[in-house]
Amino acid sequence: MPLDVTPATPDRWPDVLTVMGERGDPSRCFCQYFRLRGKQWSDASPASHRDALHSQVASDLPPGVIATDTDSGTPVGWCAVAPRSAYPRVEASPNWRGGDPDAWAVTCFVVPVGHRRQGMAGELLTGAIDFARSQGAAVLEACAVDTAQAGKLSAADLYRGPLSVYLDADFKELSRTSPRWVLVSKSLH
Repeated sequence: MPLDVTPATPDRWPDVLTVMGERGDPSRCFCQYFRLRGKQWSDASPASHRDALHSQVASDLPPGVIATDTDSGTPVGWCAVAPRSAYPRVEASPNWRGGDPDAWAVTCFVVPVGHRRQGMAGELLTGAIDFARSQGAAVLEACAVDTAQAGKLSAADLYRGPLSVYLDADFKELSRTSPRWVLVSKSLH
């Protein structure tokens, strides 16, 4: 399917809501997991997560990219990408140690049922790379899921993105904190 992947700007808010859906983890998290820690996360409601993402979309720096099927106009995917410093949970996580503190980070993919297994994550990652580069990012990092080492996974467990998608985009492995979690990095120069 032909896709248009663009920053999640205020005019795209209805598309972001469509991709997040009304069921499942995305509809409760709204890509706030890595932006909140401890009681900030556990005490927050799905509505407050939605409102926080709405504020982020309305800010000067969009919090991610959104993919649209250009034939139908249907929003079909989301990828969260921002400066690493925007993600307190990333900064504190052992899975992200050894990375570049000035890097940008990809933390989440959301692809609604019906659009999965069509290469959407790769297209979203390309859009995230282009967006980060356009904002002056020198390095982009992610904590990928090595599906070959992780055993049986649900679709929800792949929200960080499969390692193969990152390797296909020329990311390099930096470290592993377990067989499953792989810190990867890409120079954007």
